[in-house]
Amino acid sequence: MGHEPAGIFERGDLIPEAGARVAVSVVTSPYVTIERSLAARGCIDVVPFYDLAESLRGQHPLSNGWFAEPLTVVDQREIEGVFAGWDDDASRAHHLQFIAWRRLREEWTFAGAPISIERYFIPEVAAGLHDRETLLDGGAHHGAVSLAFAAMIGTPRVIAVEPDAANRAVLGERLRGLPRPAVLDCALAAQDGTAAFSEGYGFASKLSAFGQAQVSTRSIDSLDVAPTFIKLHLEGGELDALRGASDTLRAHRPIVTATVYHNADGLWRTAGWLMRELDDYRFLFRNHCWCGAGAVVYAIPRERRQ
Repeated sequence: MGHEPAGIFERGDLIPEAGARVAVSVVTSPYVTIERSLAARGCIDVVPFYDLAESLRGQHPLSNGWFAEPLTVVDQREIEGVFAGWDDDASRAHHLQFIAWRRLREEWTFAGAPISIERYFIPEVAAGLHDRETLLDGGAHHGAVSLAFAAMIGTPRVIAVEPDAANRAVLGERLRGLPRPAVLDCALAAQDGTAAFSEGYGFASKLSAFGQAQVSTRSIDSLDVAPTFIKLHLEGGELDALRGASDTLRAHRPIVTATVYHNADGLWRTAGWLMRELDDYRFLFRNHCWCGAGAVVYAIPRERRQ
């Protein structure tokens, strides 16, 4: 972005001098504690990195620092409905924590709902996995989730979808050791076609009206695959991809894991759509990072319960 940092430090390193302006990157401990500690040392303008990146959104596609608008009557009603649909109180706590950060930039914590780094493979998911899984890895990036899945299952069928060419080159090499992996170069969407794509941004590459590249879009239904596990991390395109997967979801009843922290769909729309479309499923919400990031909705067929 043309803004050279004066320095980079991590926990345990020397703290910046008084008067420094600090952007706190992705954190695995409560942000507010870090902010207060830095402020007490004389640092000024201490902000989450994603909030800083949000102020430069006209120049890049990264969208993790969005602020939620005031909740409308419809928002409130729909959120209440989603709350009623969660399978446990931990999900309600995590959802409240997510909304409080996105709407108020307040960091709420709940003793019975700690943040876990076990993204996608939480115990409730892992308990229901078997040795004949087929993973559809939407937004596969460099294949970390596909490889982690293979390590858990042994010999799963992996269908990895990654439209960014640079990401896909790394992905293909990393998945080479898996049995019959399929690497697709399309972007997942509600329907087949073409769309503008912001390419070359690593994990932040995404479908975007400001993208300079054009990529093919495919609905999951049109891929003619039979996944037993769907993971979607599409930088905000998760709900559209789900809308293009209705037939697949009904026919194959996969476990579904979808990130919901890239736009306001995460407040209730993505979870609400899943709850309306999927019969006899359990629905869970988990945060896997602080600052409203790493939030994932889980939909687990009840027959998978162990």
